[in-house]
Amino acid sequence: MYKLLLVDDEPEVTEGLMVEIDWEGCGFTEVRTAGNGKEAMELFEKMEPDVLITDISMPYMNGLELSEWARKTYPITRIVILSGHDEFEYAKQAIHLQVDAYVLKPFSAGQLTETVVDVARRMDEEREQRSNVELLEEHYRTSLPIVREKFLSSLITRKQPYLDIAAKARKYGMQLDGEGYVVSIISVQHSDETTEQNGAKPSVSLASSTDLDLKLFSVSNIASEIWARHELGKVFIHQDQVVLFTVSPHGDQAKMMEDTQTALKEILQSIERFLRFPVMIGVGTFTRELGNLKYAYEAAMVALDYRRILGSNMIICIDDMEKRVQEKLLFDESKERSLISAVKLGTEKELEEVIDGLFDEIARVQASVPDYQHYLLEMVTAIIKLTKVLETDEEDILGGGWGILNQYQKLNSPQETKVWFGEMCAKVRRSIASRRQHTYKQIVEDAISYTKSHFHESELSIAKVCGQLHVSAGYFSGLFKKELKLTFGAYLLQLRMEEAKELLRTTELKAFEIAEKVGFADPNYFSLSFKKYAGVSAKEYRSSPAEKEE
Repeated sequence: MYKLLLVDDEPEVTEGLMVEIDWEGCGFTEVRTAGNGKEAMELFEKMEPDVLITDISMPYMNGLELSEWARKTYPITRIVILSGHDEFEYAKQAIHLQVDAYVLKPFSAGQLTETVVDVARRMDEEREQRSNVELLEEHYRTSLPIVREKFLSSLITRKQPYLDIAAKARKYGMQLDGEGYVVSIISVQHSDETTEQNGAKPSVSLASSTDLDLKLFSVSNIASEIWARHELGKVFIHQDQVVLFTVSPHGDQAKMMEDTQTALKEILQSIERFLRFPVMIGVGTFTRELGNLKYAYEAAMVALDYRRILGSNMIICIDDMEKRVQEKLLFDESKERSLISAVKLGTEKELEEVIDGLFDEIARVQASVPDYQHYLLEMVTAIIKLTKVLETDEEDILGGGWGILNQYQKLNSPQETKVWFGEMCAKVRRSIASRRQHTYKQIVEDAISYTKSHFHESELSIAKVCGQLHVSAGYFSGLFKKELKLTFGAYLLQLRMEEAKELLRTTELKAFEIAEKVGFADPNYFSLSFKKYAGVSAKEYRSSPAEKEE
């Protein structure tokens, strides 16, 4: 079930523990050993253990240094410290590293068994807690109101595809399907200053309260009750406002606006009578598209701006204050972000879906020719900007600025335009993917070249290579392992060991001299690493007839 790494520089200790303890019975299906911290680091990358048991006193890298490295690199690994040093300083460092257990030497196999069983039990409990369906369902139920409110807020803060909205609405058990929509906003006029009268204590009424959240909650309660009774839609709190969605099943704009205002008048009267603090209500424009609630909300916000002229405790409809503007065909930030993401990172199918959505919008809005041309120009401009930022060959892919214009003028229908734009985006996508693959290979090739030139330097590390290549260690590690099927640490060790073999076969250099030439500052660690890599000591390797024949 779990993987464990045991690190101790005394072979008789590790061998004894491997035999005496029933590791599988304790819950560990894979148990490996290391003789020092550096060796353990190499094993970590290969097995990613669930539990690390390490002695403190070891050569090359002590157990606390190893634990500190493991805590940073593999934060979910459980750590058990073994130590013959009953000193406060070690215990204090162990506490700082948040180790799971601290076992003092000498200890018996039974004592260590009890410790690892306890660690495994705690991991079982955590895993069960995280995967317990009932607990997850209960947590989901308790957090669902918050999740729903965030979802509703997202509808008025960014433009989203209808299918995404519908899927989330079903997931959260919310009925939002309708033939028409209106967004209204109730804004509470609020002051943080406590009111006092003739030196008396501040009033305890809600009207004089400085708690805006309490006021919003009370307004939301009244609005929700009335809105539900009229069967109009949803009510929620968003950024110090109470927002109301009217969801109409019939799509009759006049009746929908009338029903909305009737319910809003009742809400306003209830607030005046029961809560007695001033509010302002703004009503946005009617829309038939669920995905356009963002624009309906923005219109309601504009209506609220008229409170500076009209005062408080009023319902202001934007259609009464300003000439209604026909819905515009807009290539906004959300659409541009979706298109660029699909071209840069999406699959062929994902890119097709985004382009379908963009052209579906053209058909739905039925914009004027100038608006249609402007919309398409912004789409094309977004792709041109992307090719410039990524330094792709714009001339080959797009045919240059005038080439695009010439191509566009030959198009005779929306379908032709859609095919033309889709092919343009697909070309850019293929170019980016090809360049990315080339870049991956180039980074690895540069790393290999640099490592071959500097492997004899004992301070060479993955951090130094990444600094030379100007990439992050996390990104480089995954890339290197994907391309070469082994970690950078394993590759560097292999490079050094093969060079050491060559020097043992062809020179009379002593082992400590070879160690220095292949990048080992510590000859003892070189000897240990060589024996583990080659299966024999350096001396045995040199004297072997088979190796001389090579």
